[in-house]
Amino acid sequence: MRILYLGVKTGTCIQRAEALKRIGHEVIHVDPAKYVPTERWTKKFHWETGGLLIHKKVGVKTLAEIHSVSPNPKFDVAWVDGGRYVGGPLIEQLKTISGRVVNYNIDDPFGGRDRYSWSTYLRYLKHYDLLAVVRKVNVEEAFKRGAKDVIFRHMTCDEVAHAPRALTADDYQKLGTDVLFVGTWMEDRGTFMNQLISLGVPLSIYGSRWERAKEWSQLKPYWKGTHLGDPDTYCKTLQCSKVSIGLLSKGNRDMHTTRSSEIPALGVLLCAERTAEHSEMYDEGSEAVFWKDATECAKVCHDLLANDERRKDIAARGRLKVLKNQTYNEPAVAAILDRLFKK
Repeated sequence: MRILYLGVKTGTCIQRAEALKRIGHEVIHVDPAKYVPTERWTKKFHWETGGLLIHKKVGVKTLAEIHSVSPNPKFDVAWVDGGRYVGGPLIEQLKTISGRVVNYNIDDPFGGRDRYSWSTYLRYLKHYDLLAVVRKVNVEEAFKRGAKDVIFRHMTCDEVAHAPRALTADDYQKLGTDVLFVGTWMEDRGTFMNQLISLGVPLSIYGSRWERAKEWSQLKPYWKGTHLGDPDTYCKTLQCSKVSIGLLSKGNRDMHTTRSSEIPALGVLLCAERTAEHSEMYDEGSEAVFWKDATECAKVCHDLLANDERRKDIAARGRLKVLKNQTYNEPAVAAILDRLFKK
C-alpha cells in the first residue's frame, strides 16, 4: 500500500514509519509539528492549548508539503501518529487523498495529566476511521467521545532499533553497571531512586531533568548523563546492565511502557512495577521480576545480583517471551492496518 505518514521524525514515531516500510509499504513521511512556531513561549503556548489556535494553519502548510513531495497525492491510507496539531479540516482533506485515516497515539490524551494539550485531538477524534491506543482504559473513553472504531495494542519495541548489539570488552568497561534506570525525572521517581540508594542498590541513572529532584544531592553521584543519544548507545548501555528497572508514568496511567518490551528484547532482565498488564506479558520470577515498592525492588535487585545464573536465565526467558508475544512494531502496525480494512 501507499501510506501517507504524519508524525515527527524522531523516537518511536519514526520507528513505526520504518516498520511500515519493512513490511512492504511505500511511506511518504510528513511532520505537521514543524509548522508550529519554535519560539520558546509561543511553542509552549500552542503545546499547552493543544493546537486549538494553530491547527488550521498547520493543516494548510502540511497539505502544501504533501502536494510538493507527491505531485499525485493518492494514498491508500493516511496514518497520523500522535496528532496533537491535526484538526478536523486536515483529517477531512486527508480522506479525499487517502480514503481512510488512522490515528496511533502512544500518549494518554484522555487522562488529564497534560491538561489541555490534547484539545485538538479530543475535539476531532471522531473524524478518524480508526484510533489505535495503548491503554485499555482509553478504548471506552474514546468511544464515549464519538470514536468510530478503536483498537488496543501493547506498546512495542522495534525489530531494528532494539535488536541486540555485539558487545566488546571496552563496551562493558565503559557502560557496565549492576542496576540501571533510563528515563526522565518525575517527582515520584526521585523519591523512589533515593530509597533504592538508601537500601544499598548499586544504581546508575540516565535521563533528563534529574537536577530538579529535591533529592538531587543524593542522586547526583549515581546520575550518568541526560540521555543516551543514538540507538546503538541506548541498546549497548541496557545490554551492559545486569538488571534494568522499568518505571511507569502514573500521570499517564501506564500499566506497561515501551521499555517493558525493549529491555527483555535486548536480552536484559526486566525489573518492573507489578501491574495486571506486566503480569499478562511475563511470568513473574521466570521471565521478568516485579515489585510493589522500593523495599521489594531493592530486595529483588540484591537477590538477583547475588545469583548470576538465575538472573541470566530470567533474562533469556524474557527475550524468548517478547519473541513469542510479538510485541514488536511490525506485527503491531500490520494488525492496525488489518483492523482498518476489515471494518
